[in-house]
Amino acid sequence: MTTTATAAGTQSYTGIFPADPAQVRHARVALAALLRDCPRADDAILITSEYATNSVIHSASRHVGTFTLRAEVHQDHVRIEVADAGGPWRVSPREDGRPHGFDVVAAITGPQNWGIDGDISGRIA
Repeated sequence: MTTTATAAGTQSYTGIFPADPAQVRHARVALAALLRDCPRADDAILITSEYATNSVIHSASRHVGTFTLRAEVHQDHVRIEVADAGGPWRVSPREDGRPHGFDVVAAITGPQNWGIDGDISGRIA
């Protein structure tokens, strides 16, 4: 786990977590410490939870070990990344009509302010 601060006031965090569902809570706690003075902390923590949960449940990380959380806190925005081991990408509608985690992320950030990059060998959300 690494936390740094720059002269311009940007703070950053990097943490590597075992790809176990119980570790999603630890990722949220780590980010909460970084965001303690941020007015959008709750939104950022929820987004982190959605990204990390997808990593430990749906990616190949659940078989090979870890996911990495990276966060940068700037004066006017927060950037969050969760990197995992990739795997097949399957999108399926929920039978109960509830939104998927990434639908929640898009609702919080706006559709143009988030994304997924990578392929079967690794992804960053």
